Order: sequence, then structure tokens, then C-alpha cells
Amino acid sequence: MTHPLRLHPDRLFPSDGRTRDIARALHAGVKDLPIVSPHGHTDPAWFARNEAFSDPASLLIVPDHYVFRMLYSQGVPLDALGVPTVDGSITETDPRKIWRIFAENYHLFRGTPSRMWLDWVFAEAFGIDVRLEPATADLYYDTIDAALKTPEFRPRALFDRFGIELIATTESPLDPLEHHAAIRGSDWNGRVVTAYRPDPVVDPETPGFAANVRRFGETANEDVGSYAGYLAAHRFHRARFRDAGATSTDHGHLSAATADLTPAEAEALYARVMAQPTAAESELFHAQMLTEMAAMSVEDGMVMQLHPAVSRSHNASVLARFGRDKGGDIPLPGEFVRALKPLLDRFGNDPRLTLILFTLDEDTYSRELAPLAGHYPALKLGPPWWFHDSPEGMRRFRERATETAGFYNTVGFNDDTRAFLSIPARHDVARRMDCAFLAKLVAEHRLEEDEAHEVARALAYDLVKQAYRL
Repeated sequence: MTHPLRLHPDRLFPSDGRTRDIARALHAGVKDLPIVSPHGHTDPAWFARNEAFSDPASLLIVPDHYVFRMLYSQGVPLDALGVPTVDGSITETDPRKIWRIFAENYHLFRGTPSRMWLDWVFAEAFGIDVRLEPATADLYYDTIDAALKTPEFRPRALFDRFGIELIATTESPLDPLEHHAAIRGSDWNGRVVTAYRPDPVVDPETPGFAANVRRFGETANEDVGSYAGYLAAHRFHRARFRDAGATSTDHGHLSAATADLTPAEAEALYARVMAQPTAAESELFHAQMLTEMAAMSVEDGMVMQLHPAVSRSHNASVLARFGRDKGGDIPLPGEFVRALKPLLDRFGNDPRLTLILFTLDEDTYSRELAPLAGHYPALKLGPPWWFHDSPEGMRRFRERATETAGFYNTVGFNDDTRAFLSIPARHDVARRMDCAFLAKLVAEHRLEEDEAHEVARALAYDLVKQAYRL
């Protein structure tokens, strides 16, 4: 016996009838607005080559750590899911077998945002009307596999079908950006831009850091033996990224710590970092580089994004066999008030800088982030990120941040995903949750309905374009 798959039109709306009616009206005004995805990790090669996705498992399971981390937590080995290894050891290669394991364990996703996103993809993208379970595994696989062989499911066609106005990918300064060049040189008018993620050349604890920095300097034709040459290489690559459409930089530091060293102190620290730095010296170098990146953003207008306070690749055995970004990243406590002060003392009042702050520590929303963004012109609050990219996470964010920072010191929504087909599903959840929050304010006579319509549009579309200078 199979069960129907239904996406209820009132999902995520308030249960109270009057408030639900307001949410419906607000959502009707924003649900079809174009999608702007200013930060994420989709592969630009998809859009450059516009080749068919190979199979359902490779598209929806193997690259998505939101999916396989849940399965792994319940004892499903990553190699059984086809996740590639760094040592070349064998993993499952039969996509149908991988899909059947997924279907057998789909109940594990009940109540999670991943379930909402996946059900949207199954119902809206592929037109499937029965629930995924062991009995329907092959039906799902065959339906999706057949669709992926058609022109309508090529990356560019899906980009247009989903109403995407822009996607920003994220690349290292060592990336040649050839896929972005191919997109710009094609006859397709989809807008795919890059973002400057300098972590491999600013994190001394990155494997191969010194070699990365040497290559970084060589491609910029700069002598990175000196700190001045190293900073000049950053300016070269930032300009190269801007030529590829970038309007933002992205920084995944362990903490939000910043520093403002004298030139002599910075030069001495750089020399130690290029040799054998201590953990404290590495952290200080991170901190100094955030301030240096802010200075460069004041010069060139690129928006900064800071994603701190996460212990990346916490599971050492998974890291050793499967590499980074395999679901083993765990939130840490965050601190921003003292950490950001050196940077803010220099640039916090400068309207030429936009620094968008993200956190995985929700305790900082009302205590630190909203008060900071509600004061400093340079600061904006990024949306609930990663583990809090969820209905409840979005509700808590609005409840804790709005009273102090308002709506207009936030930047709308970004999906931060590698899972291309989940992008419209994620934006749908965000728009519904924002409309539900606004409807409550209207029902409680804290906001007029015409104002709520304006805010709903701003949160869905306008603020992200303003914040990221798109």
C-alpha cells in the first residue's frame, strides 16, 4: 500500500484562521518573485557545460551532507551511499542501490527541513504524487531518471524554470574561474557569479597552506615573501573575481575575532605564519586578515560575509577517509561584541563597508548581533544558517532580532546549498515563514497590513539585492 504525497497549500501558515488568511494574502504577493541566491555552493560547471545530471542518487544524495549525515547518524555507512573517498577506496557505484537505501530510511527525515525540501522537489519538480518509501523506491528512481534525460531537466532549463534571477557560487582564490568565463561567453542569459572565499590562503592550519600561498602569489605575479606582496596578491585576485561578476567575499573563520596590528607587527606575524606558527599565531593572523579584508572591501566595494563558530570536520575518521564537508561540522558558542571591536573601530561607521554576520549560536541573536546591527552602519544580519535554516530557526530569528535590529538591517534569505533542486524549496519555506511572522504582527495590531506587504517583498527580494549590491 502506498501513501499520497501532498504539499498542503497552507503549510507553515498559522493555525488560527484569521492570521492564516493574512499570511495567505501576504504570500500571494511574494511567492512568484524571482529567486536571488547570493551565497551558495552549486557547481558553476553545471551551468557552463549544461550537461544532463547523471542519475537520481548522484543528484540528490551523494553530494548533499544534509541528507547523508542523517543516514550516517543511524548507522548507514557513507561508502554504502556512494560518497567518494579521498584515498580512492571503493564505495558503492550502483545508483539504484543507493536510492533504495535512501528510500528504506526516508522515515528518518520526518519533522526535518530536509523532508520539506525533498518532498517539494519530488512533487513540484518531478510531479510525483506518492510518498517515498521502500515500495515506491523504484518508481521514484525510474521517474526521476527518465526526467533527467530530457532537455527540460538540464541545469540551465531548471534555472529558468525555477525563476532564478541570480546564483552566486563560492570559489577559492586559486580557482581559475574558467566555468564562469564559459558562462559569460555563452548565449545563455542566466546570471551566475562567483564569490571570493580566501580561506585556503588565510588559514595557516589548512593542509598545504604555504604551497597555496606561493601559488597564490605566482598567479598574481606578486612576491608573497613579504606581507605587502601577499596583500597585493589579494587585491589582484579580488579584481579577477570582480571581473567574473563577484560582489561579495566569504570568510569561514573559527571565530569572529578581529585585530588591527601595526604594519611592523603584521609583517612579523606573517613571517611566523609562513614558517611554523603556533595555534595562537594562526588565530591572530585570521583576526588580522578579517580587518585587512574589510579595508579592501572599503576600497573595492565587495560585500563581506562572515560565517564563524563552527567546528568543521569534527569526526576525524570521516575526515581522513572522505575529506571535508561530509556532515561532521558542529556548532560552537559565538562571541561578537569584543571580537569585532578592532574591525568596527576602524570601519564600523563607514557606509562603504557592508559586513554580513551569520551565526550558529542563536543565543547571540538578541544579546549581541541585533544590538550591533541595530547600531553600526556597516553591519547587517545574515539569515538563519545551516542547522537553523528551518521553519523554527527562521521563526526564532525573527522573534529575537526584529525588536532591536528591525527588518531592514537584515538581508533577506540565502540558501547556502550545494543541492541545486532544493533552492526553490528553501526559498518557499523562508517566504512562508516570513509571511507567517508578519501575519501575526498584523493580527496583533502591531503592523498595518499594507506595511506587511511591503516588508514581505523586501524580505523575499529587495533586501538581498541591496545588501549584496546586485
